[in-house]
Amino acid sequence: MAGYGRKMRKGPLAGSYLASVALVAFSLIPFLGLTAAVLPVLPEIGKSLHLATSTLDVAIAMSTAAYAVGTVFAVQLALRLPPRRMLVAYEALFVAASLVAATTSNGGLFVAAFIVQGLCTSLMLIAAVPPLVTAWPPEKMPTTGGVMNLCIFGAVAIGPTVGAETAAGAPWHAIFWGVAGVAVLALVFSLLTYQDEPPVDKSGPWDFGAMAMALVGCGAAFYGAGALQAFGVLDVQELLPLCGGFALVIALVVFQYTVKEPLMPVRAFATTVPVVGITIALFASAAGFGLMELVLTALKTTSTPGTTALLFLPEFVGAAAVASLFGAIFRTRYVTVLAFSGLICIVASAAVFLEWATSGSSLVAVGTGLLGLGVGASVSPALFMAGFSLRAKQLQRVFALIELLRGVTAFLVAPLLLYLVADVWGKTARGIGAAIGICLGLAAVGFVVAFGLYASGKGTLETPDIDRWQEEGETAWSSPPLLASLRAPVPQPPAEPRAEEQEPAA
Repeated sequence: MAGYGRKMRKGPLAGSYLASVALVAFSLIPFLGLTAAVLPVLPEIGKSLHLATSTLDVAIAMSTAAYAVGTVFAVQLALRLPPRRMLVAYEALFVAASLVAATTSNGGLFVAAFIVQGLCTSLMLIAAVPPLVTAWPPEKMPTTGGVMNLCIFGAVAIGPTVGAETAAGAPWHAIFWGVAGVAVLALVFSLLTYQDEPPVDKSGPWDFGAMAMALVGCGAAFYGAGALQAFGVLDVQELLPLCGGFALVIALVVFQYTVKEPLMPVRAFATTVPVVGITIALFASAAGFGLMELVLTALKTTSTPGTTALLFLPEFVGAAAVASLFGAIFRTRYVTVLAFSGLICIVASAAVFLEWATSGSSLVAVGTGLLGLGVGASVSPALFMAGFSLRAKQLQRVFALIELLRGVTAFLVAPLLLYLVADVWGKTARGIGAAIGICLGLAAVGFVVAFGLYASGKGTLETPDIDRWQEEGETAWSSPPLLASLRAPVPQPPAEPRAEEQEPAA
């Protein structure tokens, strides 16, 4: 490592916190916003590139599969290769893919570029976000938390509005040119803030088993879900990869629990607070993204693109508001309360959408606003709940595990719901309402399960000790074993009598 240190180089803004924030924002916003923005313009993309709608549905599924897979690969590469050099490479590859997607007239190249964009985004997330959290003084952490919340969920929340506005009159290429422009800014800031660093553990093992299971499992599961939505046929060609891939992802988690040196700290997660945080994040993502795609699908036949854009604007306003609130309470014990309240907001949002779908009420904007509040309030705070329960040096692996599981749940549920609406229940108000009811149930079950686990394992709110977590390498708060309060107490041996209570020797 000493030899490596002599070669270390720094960019002119390596010591700038704001520049580091800009790097993370410009790295995450483009693709995460694109995942929602692309939905209203899919018909125009298909016509322009001579791609069937079914092909585009599968392409979107495979792009999100690449996002999920990238989290595992990013952790492995960071162990053996210089992380900042790899980040620059990820940024450059993302720029290249974005330019291809914006300029190509070849459908195959477009699909390939879109998949590479998903892969690079998760690689950039795992490489860029943990240093922003751990490399700056604790006083910066509330700002970091708020910015991350806004980057991840604000970008997704503004996506439907951007996509619908584009569908109302602008060419679909405009979205991808915007993504390419922001990607160039991210690349520039990766060079300006560059600070050469050694690999995390150059002698660490290559976990080819974990990478293969992630690649095959996510690829198969997302292909099955995308094909099910695209072709509307429930047969072995869709069910086998969907069920087999999902089972392989579960097997990956079990495998990581059992191995001695895992890429992702599954065994360390198996205490109350991390499990509660993951539960909240998974159920909130599944219900929230499912609701968004269901409402966007329903509005295609009942609303103009311009009106759709306005109806979804409150989602971004809600996400921005809760990001500010998250930053304000970041160093208090109310982070956990905020995460639980997010699930409640998603339940309320689903109830509003259910009323709209079944009776034609005009409260769509209220539902999207509640949805923005709910997803922003639940997922990001839940992620930090898990992160604070482990040591700071494990944060990269924490993010990788959560984003892998969240990606699988968030982006698999929506295609399944859209299949039910389009090919089982029919594109009727009753069918849309039934699918929205499933999302409501997911959010409600998530709240009950998470609250039950928290109450039976911990039961009290605790203020995170961020200084201890960041500077001393300890956990920020305690996390008892699962169901600790329900377990029988372990009998303790009787205490030895104190010296003054012992009888004097004869």
